[in-house]
Amino acid sequence: MTDATLTAAAPASAARPLAAGIRISEIDMLRGLVIVLMALDHVRDYFFTNGGLGSNPLDPTTTTAWLYTTRWITHLCAPTFVFLSGVSAYLQFAKGKAPPSLSRFLLTRGLWLIFLEVTLLSFGWSFGFPYAFFMQVIWAIGWSMIALAALVWLPRTVVLGIGIAIISGHNLLDPINAQELGSLQLLWTFLHDGGPVFVGEQPIGLIAYPLLPWIGIIAFGYGMGAVFTEEPAKRDRTILFTGLAMLALFLVLRGFSLYGDPTFATGPEAVARDWREQTALGAMIMVFLDVQKYPPSLQFTLVTLGIVFTIWPLLTRIKGPVRSVLNTFGAVPFFFYVLHIYLVHTLAIVANAAVGKPIEGYFDYMINVFLAPEKLQGAGFTLPWIYVAWIVVLALLYPLCRYWQQLKARRRDWWLSYL
Repeated sequence: MTDATLTAAAPASAARPLAAGIRISEIDMLRGLVIVLMALDHVRDYFFTNGGLGSNPLDPTTTTAWLYTTRWITHLCAPTFVFLSGVSAYLQFAKGKAPPSLSRFLLTRGLWLIFLEVTLLSFGWSFGFPYAFFMQVIWAIGWSMIALAALVWLPRTVVLGIGIAIISGHNLLDPINAQELGSLQLLWTFLHDGGPVFVGEQPIGLIAYPLLPWIGIIAFGYGMGAVFTEEPAKRDRTILFTGLAMLALFLVLRGFSLYGDPTFATGPEAVARDWREQTALGAMIMVFLDVQKYPPSLQFTLVTLGIVFTIWPLLTRIKGPVRSVLNTFGAVPFFFYVLHIYLVHTLAIVANAAVGKPIEGYFDYMINVFLAPEKLQGAGFTLPWIYVAWIVVLALLYPLCRYWQQLKARRRDWWLSYL
């Protein structure tokens, strides 16, 4: 049976087909916007004085409004990346890629991303041997693609339903404690709770992004994919109304403390989450918006994707150089991601060394953040310099990303779709 026959037989409910090679520029712009914000977050991780990866800039007792906003706005990044991965998979189907080909691509691409996360990227975060495995957004996208490789055989509306069910229901599993599961502890850490991974008593890495909620988000993206093939005005209205509905549901759930976010977080961002217990207005707003990312709660997904969907129609109004820059970054997101990890880490070492600050902690960085934070004392810069460093990083990356974007536009080598 040929791929064409399987496409005809597949029960996926497609919208109008798309021509091969056509890109939806607003998707690239949205991806470019969030990848620029992601770079800001990682610059803050490496450059900010005593406020990097191991700190909690969302704690109202220790943060400032500027620092809080700098961190919180980057919450939009991961769910958008994963959601758009699902949308992109559906658009490949809409362009004529049959389920067997699409499934194979998602499986191999997912395995490739996981491999790079635990090798090239984990080393880039650490700059040391042996390095800790840092399993975060690329890891989550990789495994989510593998799950989607199985789901694409189902009708699109069924995949949409599965995504919504996982996003809505996974917080019902919060009372399950991985440490109480015996031999299944690692599996539950992998799927739902996240946290350090041990060999014996030796920590070897951190699962920052447990998989189940992210699988729900990528399935939601695939299920929503048909919306992005609609005529632009209809597409934009649907996305806007979806975003407003998600924000309204977030306000109800959060305002009445009904469901969808743990009372307390765990790990590096632990902070009490009952906004009603705060006496100052600023602290009340901060706690109200401080929804759990690790793993992403229902409320986290509602507010982040709700905001992203609500601003989507504004992307069509962006013109000129800003549109070009965002399109370039968004067209080559993985290329940007790999380069920026190494660039930000290297620039942090160079900048600290240039002003006579200690740099020892930047080697074996991930281990030092959690096990030897004293090695990072005295390093780093104030928040205004973080924004300067962020702009420098974007300026250095732009010509490289522009070259890679043009290369991918000129050539159709199969391996380019993996980078």
